[in-house]
Amino acid sequence: MNAMVLTETTTQYFDFVSEDSIRIKGHRLGIEHILAYYQEGFTPEQIAKEFPDLNLELIYGTITFYLANKAEIDAYLQRRLVAYEQAYQDWAKNPSPLIERLRTIRDQQPEIA
Repeated sequence: MNAMVLTETTTQYFDFVSEDSIRIKGHRLGIEHILAYYQEGFTPEQIAKEFPDLNLELIYGTITFYLANKAEIDAYLQRRLVAYEQAYQDWAKNPSPLIERLRTIRDQQPEIA
């Protein structure tokens, strides 16, 4: 991500927590969430309806940052996807005691035809 274009304006919109965590400034929301909607074809206005706490300026800023750094952000998004999948696999292999209890209860329920 060294080739990414970072400006003073960029740092006004984003918190660069780590190489694999870029968040919307003032929110716990990663840019990957906004960009997922954008890549699905949502307009910034439609994205704003999905994230009412974000203003259009932040949404447009996220999209502009993505377009200005497409290769680097696409690589970032791929790393995030791999990390999410690994976290899910780890969770599936070692579910919490609560999940184990819920599964046991579910398995004991009679099937409804």
